[in-house]
Amino acid sequence: MEPKRLLRSNTNRVIGGVCGGIGEYFTIDPVLARVIFVLTAIFGAGFIVYIILWIMMPEASRN
Repeated sequence: MEPKRLLRSNTNRVIGGVCGGIGEYFTIDPVLARVIFVLTAIFGAGFIVYIILWIMMPEASRN
């Protein structure tokens, strides 16, 4: 069995696939991850964290 990896999603992507990948990794709805990022962007550094994750997270394979 292959270990679970945090990857950007190809199927649940709106902008970069970061929230979709987080949703798939933690088995939560990607909309919940998006709401959390929007709230942290309004009240903190969520936008910066999203950009960093977008750069650092590898993209899932397209197969």
